[in-house]
Order: sequence, then structure tokens, then C-alpha cells
Amino acid sequence: MVLLGLAVPVTASFIISWVIIGPALQNVGVPAYAAAMFIFYYAVLSEVSPPTALSPFAASAITGGRPVRTMWLTWKYTLPAFLVPFVVVLSPQGVGLLLEGGVGTVAVAALAAAAAVAALAVVTGAWLAGPVGLPVRALFAVAAVALLVMAPLSLGIGVVAALAGIGLHLLQAEGKWMAINRKSIASSYQTVR
Repeated sequence: MVLLGLAVPVTASFIISWVIIGPALQNVGVPAYAAAMFIFYYAVLSEVSPPTALSPFAASAITGGRPVRTMWLTWKYTLPAFLVPFVVVLSPQGVGLLLEGGVGTVAVAALAAAAAVAALAVVTGAWLAGPVGLPVRALFAVAAVALLVMAPLSLGIGVVAALAGIGLHLLQAEGKWMAINRKSIASSYQTVR
């Protein structure tokens, strides 16, 4: 669907995608309003997706930046947003993101989606209050995918994986801090002697 919107304004991208993809989504059981929001979301994201990425190219022209680098950085920073619409169409609880259902459904969907986007941001940005390595990023990738599924078991797996990632990051950060502290203590001890 992102390819359908290349170099086309958002409205035209939505209309093209609705005509082509909308009926297919409805045939597999996705409600019409959820299918429309799914398609609209991706019509908007087509403005930042490679290879044309009209918005980043316009921004780089205005700011004097490098167009291709700007395009890839924009795509990297919006990558977590590319997975959120799947929550709406793949899970019955996902329509809570569209404010459909009870207060509990909406709250769980919003919190799970926000946590999933945050976890995906850690995966793509390699940063969580400091640089993170591959093991922490892997735990956050598991957390993000599990949270996006929105089934009760997967929500539990996602929360546990995210907490494990945070714990591992804190342990690694504390280990680095302790090593830096030991070096500074040793160097200050030698300067006192």
C-alpha cells in the first residue's frame, strides 16, 4: 500500500488504496471503519517512505540538508509508526485505538500501542537513556511484536520482555558506571600518592 502512494498526494493515495485494498480487507472480516483508518494511515505514511519520500525531500530542500540522508533518517524515525495500523486490523482489541469498545478496551489498546511504539523506538534508535546493544534491542523487538498482537498472553510476554530489556540495560549501564568509577578512584588515588 505504501508503494501505491508514491509521489501521489495523500488524498489521491487514500482513494487509490481504498478502491484496490479496501474490499479485500473487508472480505477477510475487517470492519469498514477500521479498514478505512488502516488505509488512511498508510496513505499519510507514503509521504515519508522511500524511494520518493516527498516530505523529507521538501524538508531537505528548505533546510539545505542532504536529500537522501534526510529521507533515510525520516524513514528510520517513522519506522515504528509503520507497524501500529496492523493492530487495528489484526486484533479485535485493536479497534480500541479507534475509540471503539469499552473504556477498558480503549485503555489497554492505547497503552499497549504506546508501549509497542516506545519499544520499537528503542530497537530502531538503539537508545534508552544511553546506547543499547543487540541483546537489549532484541528483547525490545520481542516486546514490541508481542504488544502489537494484543492478545492477553502476548501482552504479558511483551511486558516481561520490555522489563527484561530495561533490567539488562540498567545492569549494563551500572557495570559501565562502576568501571568508570573504579578508574577515576584509581587515578585519584595515584595522584594523591
